Amino acid sequence: MSKVYKIAIIGCGGIANAKHMPSLAKLKNVEMVAFCDIVEERAVEAKEKYGTPDAKVYTDYKAVLEDKSIDIVHVCTPNDSHAEITIASLESDKHVLCEKPMAKKAEDARRMVEVAKRTGKKLTVGYNNRFRSDSRYLKKLCEEGTLGEIYFAKAHAIRRRAVPTWGVFLDEEKQGGGPLIDIGTHSLDMTLWMMDNYEPHIVLGKAYHKLSGRENAANAWGSWDPAKFTVEDSAFGMIVMKNGATVILESSWALNVTSNIEAKCTLCGTEGGADMNDGLTINGERHGQLYDQKFHLTASGVDFYEGDSDNPPDVEMHMWIDAIENDKTPIITPEQACVVSEILEAIYESSRTGKAIYFD
Repeated sequence: MSKVYKIAIIGCGGIANAKHMPSLAKLKNVEMVAFCDIVEERAVEAKEKYGTPDAKVYTDYKAVLEDKSIDIVHVCTPNDSHAEITIASLESDKHVLCEKPMAKKAEDARRMVEVAKRTGKKLTVGYNNRFRSDSRYLKKLCEEGTLGEIYFAKAHAIRRRAVPTWGVFLDEEKQGGGPLIDIGTHSLDMTLWMMDNYEPHIVLGKAYHKLSGRENAANAWGSWDPAKFTVEDSAFGMIVMKNGATVILESSWALNVTSNIEAKCTLCGTEGGADMNDGLTINGERHGQLYDQKFHLTASGVDFYEGDSDNPPDVEMHMWIDAIENDKTPIITPEQACVVSEILEAIYESSRTGKAIYFD
């Protein structure tokens, strides 16, 4: 019989309830045995819904880590505590899935990478959009060389009016930023993964606070409080990679556009291009004619996943536990996630200083 892995959930709020716990509950070889949240009621509710009969409730994550029977920790807390809890969990001999972004600061992300290497424990970051069927299929096409050398890309994370007004999303101290670090991080991760390029050279960016100060603004989740909106409402960046490739990153929670394009990318290569904005479309030239090919995708047919679920969190959790059980490299490596955090921080720094940021 295969091992049953004991999991602790640290942070029992929105992302834990929407993604982690429901998908983990579908796996036969895991048990959620500990639930921790600074609001005890949230941890109690999570235990009652997803926990084993003898699962424990905590309000202090340090107490969770004293339990040597726990194999895996999922960190689902605000961004400013990702590094602290992840590092402590790794040091306590536990594998860790940390929600995105990896850390509020790039320096902390680099520390997380170092500790994972030193302890030999597995660390991954919750970029679940890699596990969508269109993302998985496009990655396969990129690996096969269908697009050739990808030298220009756009990472899309645009919402017209969808500012999250709950939790700490608008709190710069807790989150480190707004749409750039919240949803821009997903599209950037996906784009770099498709390009298989993690060597940035120059970053130029600008963050804006143009709509955040408005009273009674139209918004998908109700008007925001301008006094609490301390993060940017939109941010944009240009990243030039060391091999000369260029990536344009666009992100917004509030922007005067007519459409929403989120967690998608556009790729341009020497042999073809890809567009994810209205389903997956590959374009190119064949026999002297231009062509567009649209794909209608199912969950199957991708090398690194065989399963009957096309729900990205389900695939993500399956692949994460499989990496631990079979000692595989996680699909999202900490080194890759660290580069995403470094680029995001460079965009914010460029916006503050008005200067381009150069990487060594």
